[in-house]
Amino acid sequence: MAAPPYRPDCSQLVRICLLLGALWKIRAEQIHYSVPEELDKGSFVGNIAKDLGLEPRELAERGVRIVSRGRTQLFALNRRSGSLVTAGRIDREELCDRSPKCVVSLEILLEDKVKIFGVEVEIIDVNDNAPNFGTEQREIKVAEHENPGTRFPLPEAFDRDVGVNSLQGYQLSPNVHFSLDVQSGADGIKYPELVLERALDREEEAVHHLVLTAFDGGDLVHSGTTRIHVTLVDTNDNAPVFTQPEYHVSVRENVPVGSGLLTIKATDPDEGANGEVTYSFRKVRDKISQLFQLNSVTGDITILGDLDYEDSGFYDIDVEAHDGPGLRARSKVMVTVLDVNDNAPEVTVTSLIGSIQETSAPGTVIALFNVHDSDSGENGLVTCSIPNNLPFTLEKTYGNYYRLLTHRTLDREEVSEYNITVTATDHGTPPLSTDTHISLQVADINDNPPAFPRASYSAYIPENNPRGASILSMTAQDPDSIENARVTYSLAEDTLQGTPLSSYVSINSDTGILYALHSFDYEQVRDLQLLVTASDSGDPPLSSNVSLSLFVLDQNDNAPEILYPAFPTDGSTGVELAPRSAEPGYLVTKVVAVDRDSGQNAWLSYRLLKASEPGLFAVGLHTGEVRTARALLDRDALKQSLVVAVQDHGQPPLSATVTLTVAVADNIPDVLADLGSLEPSANSDDSSLTLYLVVAVAAVSCVFLAFVIVLLALRLRRWYTSRLFQASGGELVSVPASHIVRADGVRAFLQTYSHEFSLTADSRKSHLIFPQPNYADTLISQESCEKNEPLLVTQDLLETKRDPNLHQVSLLPH
Repeated sequence: MAAPPYRPDCSQLVRICLLLGALWKIRAEQIHYSVPEELDKGSFVGNIAKDLGLEPRELAERGVRIVSRGRTQLFALNRRSGSLVTAGRIDREELCDRSPKCVVSLEILLEDKVKIFGVEVEIIDVNDNAPNFGTEQREIKVAEHENPGTRFPLPEAFDRDVGVNSLQGYQLSPNVHFSLDVQSGADGIKYPELVLERALDREEEAVHHLVLTAFDGGDLVHSGTTRIHVTLVDTNDNAPVFTQPEYHVSVRENVPVGSGLLTIKATDPDEGANGEVTYSFRKVRDKISQLFQLNSVTGDITILGDLDYEDSGFYDIDVEAHDGPGLRARSKVMVTVLDVNDNAPEVTVTSLIGSIQETSAPGTVIALFNVHDSDSGENGLVTCSIPNNLPFTLEKTYGNYYRLLTHRTLDREEVSEYNITVTATDHGTPPLSTDTHISLQVADINDNPPAFPRASYSAYIPENNPRGASILSMTAQDPDSIENARVTYSLAEDTLQGTPLSSYVSINSDTGILYALHSFDYEQVRDLQLLVTASDSGDPPLSSNVSLSLFVLDQNDNAPEILYPAFPTDGSTGVELAPRSAEPGYLVTKVVAVDRDSGQNAWLSYRLLKASEPGLFAVGLHTGEVRTARALLDRDALKQSLVVAVQDHGQPPLSATVTLTVAVADNIPDVLADLGSLEPSANSDDSSLTLYLVVAVAAVSCVFLAFVIVLLALRLRRWYTSRLFQASGGELVSVPASHIVRADGVRAFLQTYSHEFSLTADSRKSHLIFPQPNYADTLISQESCEKNEPLLVTQDLLETKRDPNLHQVSLLPH
């Protein structure tokens, strides 16, 4: 049976492609350079601008900079050339000790894109250290009967360089008794040994002086020397022997100083001084001597300094034991430092935006920071978090870098400032954490118009207010800040009675206080409808409107105005007629007055202030009607003077007075005759009034009679019968009417009057109107009355006033 054809799994291929793409991207963001140590400050390392795909000038424009976690900065950016240079002399041995490869990692930040690039710089070792024995001389005691071929350990040299620059070999000064043999250990370290070539004779030469030279393999070879003094002693045929060729011990890094590490032990079967063993460190380095102490007698190794796993997790200590004559044994102590969670995570903020606009889109980068924990394993794993109630999120980027992003759109009016706590917690037991506080200001934009607390306003101002009086204070609130919250006030343009509103009121643009520019008069303006605009100072500015109704309150500033009887303009005085046959309650006239104020200020009351004949007349309190209070008697004077006061109900009340002259007679001729015979009053005011009255009556009478004569002549011409003239020349009945003669014409207030006469002193013509007669004996026929044509009477008619066939008619002079 044939095998089915192979079909690759598409999903697996996709995963492989994604993995390769991610590895390629990580690799693409890593930049590698190499530079030898000990270069001068400012030495070229690499063209970082080119490797980032930028021009040198763009390094400053795009905010390219080196970020670190607080350690000494070894490199710097040359923004003019766009290259990475050294910031000082670099010592590889100080950075990496004897590590085969020394790599320094740093990060390059592009501020504009908030993007991190990793840079690895390998520090190339140069031969700048010579081998060092640590001691200038060493004494070796050798028994004089030692057999040729016996080996004696020699001190070892230490070279801080690595590779070919490290220790390469030893040389011994020429000597016939000794030779040099170099052994290589399993760890690659070369151990020099002194080999006895010929038998020794203490008596011949008790001390042999040798020079041991160690050299390295650099281009420029360095060497170090130590003097070896070989002293011949009596026989010591057993060298010390360690109980273990290597000692292994593990210790926690937080072990207290002074604690015991372990005890090494070497035995020597010799007796006496040849069997006394002492211990010491070989190839003592500064770091070893600072951290560990060896008791030369007991072999106890104790902790002398603070161990730090992050500094070094392993120590290789060479120890030796030697007896009294100088025979030696070597061993190693392997110290493994165990990590404990003693380092809290470190948070380094690389890039921070201190302010962000409230309308920034979600996903805007606020900060870029690096998290580092010097511990290892689980103790070095770090997790970052922020409070859940904040509108932000964390995103892990390159390596241990995190970005703080906005999760949604911010609102400054809701929260104007955020104090964000970033908590970095490791996975140790117990876990350690570090809090980093990031302060973020939310920058305001003009997204809120000013708002009035009320939908509309009403204000009241009394009339006759002083100019500049404050009417109302209006305040609009804007939740924005600074210029966006600075509110100015204005009034919408409009007119009132053809006049701009700005001439009546104004508003303070800063405080919103409304002022009156005009003294209002309730009788002219009772209310104003205004539109107040509050605008902020943002860009663009926002505004809102509110309506304001301004009502003018009435004040009692207008006295009552008397419409009837009106004061004539020619200085004359009006006269009202009352027949002597008038009954009590007879309406003589009516005082008509108005008040331009309103309400209680316009309520009027009438009263009789003064009368020449008290008790004869009465005035209606609310109607102003002047009526007879009793029947007229023969003894009552022809002319009665009344002073009527009209008063409003304002506070304080205002009033006006009018003087009425009432002529008491049954007919007009009687009035003319009686007025002519009236003596001047003792009162100066009454005398003047009487004089004016007499002159006016005479003048008006002449005009009236002339008018009547002309009128009769015209009528007689048209009528062809003298009988009609005789009928019209009958006696006139008494006229029980009230009349007023005024300089500007006659305005009669009639209720039950039968006739109205109007005579004017400034015209050569007067009008005599006869309405529908109520009496049988009249001067004019019904036919003439229906035509309603005025009778023109010439002044000559005045001569007929003594004709017994005619009754007198009351003339009303001013």
